[in-house]
Amino acid sequence: MRIALLTYRGNMFCGGQGIYAAYLAREWQRAGHEVHVFAAPPLPELAPGIPLHEIPNDNVFGQEHPDFFDPERPFSLLKPLSLWELGVSRFGVFPEMQTFGIRLLLRWRHFQEKYRFDVVFDNQCLSWGLLGIQAMGVPVVSVIHHPLHIDREADFAIERSLRKRIKRTLYFPLFMQQQVAPRLRRIVTVSEASRVEIERYFGIPQKEVPVVYNGTDTDLFRPVEIPKEADLLFVGRTEDRKKGIGTMLEALALLPEHITLKIVDGRIPDDGLVPKLIRRYRLEKRVQIHKQMLTVEELVRQYSTARAAIVPSFFEGFGFPASEAMACGLPVIANAAGALPEVVGTDGSAGRLVPARDARAMAKAIDEVVGRPTVAHRMGRAARARVQKLFRWDEAAAHLVDVFQETRRAAHGRSRST
Repeated sequence: MRIALLTYRGNMFCGGQGIYAAYLAREWQRAGHEVHVFAAPPLPELAPGIPLHEIPNDNVFGQEHPDFFDPERPFSLLKPLSLWELGVSRFGVFPEMQTFGIRLLLRWRHFQEKYRFDVVFDNQCLSWGLLGIQAMGVPVVSVIHHPLHIDREADFAIERSLRKRIKRTLYFPLFMQQQVAPRLRRIVTVSEASRVEIERYFGIPQKEVPVVYNGTDTDLFRPVEIPKEADLLFVGRTEDRKKGIGTMLEALALLPEHITLKIVDGRIPDDGLVPKLIRRYRLEKRVQIHKQMLTVEELVRQYSTARAAIVPSFFEGFGFPASEAMACGLPVIANAAGALPEVVGTDGSAGRLVPARDARAMAKAIDEVVGRPTVAHRMGRAARARVQKLFRWDEAAAHLVDVFQETRRAAHGRSRST
């Protein structure tokens, strides 16, 4: 097939979407499909031979004056979409999903005439522009990793002021995605948990949403024999309210002082959640913070510096930190929330699941795992074996191609009948 893969932010360190796009593109290429990636900055790192089409923007979100002004391109911001991005971003709106789709739509006729794509696969942009692309005759399939409504709810659980709640509501393009998703040819997702939430928030019946699990590169993510620096490791964006940082640090405070934690997050602000909670629970001597941005190889080594991984999220559409840690041979202590039971497993062989927001239950599970090295080692081996068996990128790519072919046949049948 000829596949157009869209990702509005493609860098591997912009979250799971960059990992998702890069690995699927690689596997489709290996299987003999022709895949082109359409991305906005920061751009993905793709396997050799995969065409990358940049959909440029001025990257004004989150930048203050005069940082968003480029003196080498003094008139760049005068373009209508750039002006709109600049204006709405001053009010806290994240505009890149909307504008990425519109910019692509304005150029789509040229791309389609040149490459004749069979399907467009959208990496949860769900922009208005996709409806225009689909109207030109090519079916659009989108993956929803999880509805962004869940992120807003997690913010609301912490932010009590009306002003901050309004700001977080403006940030997420919820209305756009609610309108676009049901109108696309097909929606897929990455876990049973996300499929339930998609029906809840988008009104798309679960039976119409195929589940295709993510993969994990077990050749890259593997155990490395290096000295241990901490008992527990957390990897993720700590300012994301649904990551459960407060429960994790409260649980640590309930444990003996010799149990330590390392947090790996290259974007921890000085006045963020982590510094505040460390001071609240007086954990300064027990928590290491790794704030540097890491290469993937460096991240693999970080996983191997701990005895167990902890994933205290209130919801994960899949949970790459869990599957990556498991591939590195670490048992995982996680909340029984979202897709984490699907990733970690519910039989206790690869990790421990605890009720969400229950610091005492989490502390007990941590003590049971890190306090019994032989058991932890056995669980780590089982964790890696589970990932090798269940979460493979080649299988994910093949299942998605099946979805594309079915969607294409259905679209052609509909066009003939009309």
